[in-house]
Amino acid sequence: MTIKKLMAGLLTLIVISGCNESSTKTTELIVVADKESKQLEAQVAHHNAQDYHSFSNPDAVKVTHLNLDLSVDFTQQTLSGHVSLDFQRMTPDADTLILDTRDLVISKVVADGNDLAFNLANADNFFGAALSIKLPSHSSQVTVYYNTSPKASGVQWLTPAQTAGKKYPFLFTQAQAIHARSFIPLQDSPQVRVTYEATIRTPKALLAVMSAANDPDTPRDGVYEFSMPQAIPSYLIALAVGDLHFKAMGERTGVYSEIGILDAAAAEFEDTESMLIATEKNFGAYSWDRYDLLILPPSFPFGGMENPRLSFITPTVIAGDKSLVSLIAHELAHSWSGNTVTNATWRDLWLNEGFTTYLTYRIMEMVYGEERFDMEAVLGRQDLQADLDTLKPNDQILAINLKGRDPDEVFSNIPYEKGALFLRELEHKVGRANFDQFLLEYFKAFAFQSITTDDFISYLEQTLLQDYSDKLSKQRIEEWIFEPGLPKGAPVPKSDAFTSVDKARNDWLSGTIAASNIDSDNWVVHQWLYFLNNLPAELSSAQLTELDKAFGLTNSTNNEIAHSWLLICVNNWYQPAFPRLNEYLVSIGRNKLVKPLYKALSATPEGKVMAQKAFAKAKDGYHPLTVKVNEKFVK
Repeated sequence: MTIKKLMAGLLTLIVISGCNESSTKTTELIVVADKESKQLEAQVAHHNAQDYHSFSNPDAVKVTHLNLDLSVDFTQQTLSGHVSLDFQRMTPDADTLILDTRDLVISKVVADGNDLAFNLANADNFFGAALSIKLPSHSSQVTVYYNTSPKASGVQWLTPAQTAGKKYPFLFTQAQAIHARSFIPLQDSPQVRVTYEATIRTPKALLAVMSAANDPDTPRDGVYEFSMPQAIPSYLIALAVGDLHFKAMGERTGVYSEIGILDAAAAEFEDTESMLIATEKNFGAYSWDRYDLLILPPSFPFGGMENPRLSFITPTVIAGDKSLVSLIAHELAHSWSGNTVTNATWRDLWLNEGFTTYLTYRIMEMVYGEERFDMEAVLGRQDLQADLDTLKPNDQILAINLKGRDPDEVFSNIPYEKGALFLRELEHKVGRANFDQFLLEYFKAFAFQSITTDDFISYLEQTLLQDYSDKLSKQRIEEWIFEPGLPKGAPVPKSDAFTSVDKARNDWLSGTIAASNIDSDNWVVHQWLYFLNNLPAELSSAQLTELDKAFGLTNSTNNEIAHSWLLICVNNWYQPAFPRLNEYLVSIGRNKLVKPLYKALSATPEGKVMAQKAFAKAKDGYHPLTVKVNEKFVK
């Protein structure tokens, strides 16, 4: 690198370091034309935007490493012990460390063998409470002794009856978005990345696993030690404890679960190693050593959680035919987009989920072919449109304003599918090979960093916008990111596999053919979902009876098909499906599947009574997030 290039990069660093890091305004980058300097600029130019969802003060004192020592008490439903936090003073005179907590009992704080003064503020209704610690002048580590509450929002405790094996209890955590603070006092902001070590003490019959280096052959002795050498944001710290067993699926991949579903899970997800190899080929080496899956009980509130090295997965995607494994591709893709390059605040979630959804489609195409890619892209576009039809304009924006809002309350397809569609347009305009090269360089430039939307736009200005100025415009990019809805001319995915489905549906609706004469023998799950999701909103009882008799939809064992069918049945009050509906609601805690059903039921007085009965029966087995999201419908 020439002196001119180096000085240009250093000048950029000086400009950035001279700004107020807590400011929400971005500092304009000095654009260096030479391509060799782009990576240097990417590394030094991004800044920390203000995180409205954290009380912490990383601009003054930043935590860099955690060392956890926790005991698991299933009787009291608490984690207790201590965490040592290594920190760096970002300003020389900083004398207070501020951490995020929620419903934690703090017994003492220690540094260099001495008790420290601390203050636990009054709790906010969803942000928790700030823990302020007065720091000794020469200390670089504090240790907080604490225990969690049985109602910790990021921890679910399951009784033996709520597990598959029915013999042992189960514990798992879910930290995203701001729930790590409910089981660890820390700086709970995605812009703060930490390495960590942990010692977890459990009943000897049980196995503990974490989002860290796990040893499948570790003895069950009740004391488990973990290390995460790569710096990760707090929301990716995860723990599970249960009667878990392991089965390898490939050289770097395997699955943990209760023994009863272990073989089925390993068979369903056996292509995980192929997905990993295909992704590496296009987007760079996998940075996390192993990639294993943990199959959780049905109460897990999400499809999956991309905890590094060990994705947490719902059992609802074990369909027996690999039809729902795009979820595995999605969580794997997060190893590049989300875990390695992370959103700096929850306003920037689309940088995680939009990129990851785009990569998901690409992985599915590489492993399963173009037809599968096309079908899943069309279904994703329809899911996006369903949200665009119901969300307020401000909630249709990629860089969404979340100030004063609970990030759990604004979950939608916007950051996922709109973000992916935006990237698909960039791909179409510059060409796939060129866009793949851009992604490869992007993941390298920001590896193990947390960035903002503004950082991304600045990087685009130095790369694609500069290299393809005849094909791309900043105005169009800003329209995608900062405006509601979709820009005119946005890509429209299409699938030839759905042409015959459209004809069959239209012929049946017009009375040309009976349902029993629809030639569906070779339809895959995606075609069934397309058939069901595009039926008219209003159907007669006779029509629903005919479909159910012909295809046994009420008894479908595919959870996605069952969800689509049951939603149609609620909206058209098809009572023969209601026993199955009740069973579905009380046996599954995945919000994507149960929330639309509770919402639809609660639209009528009769339906709300059904929803209340199902919710009352299921509530104790639901995760706290599922309870929070759905209880508003049944009140």
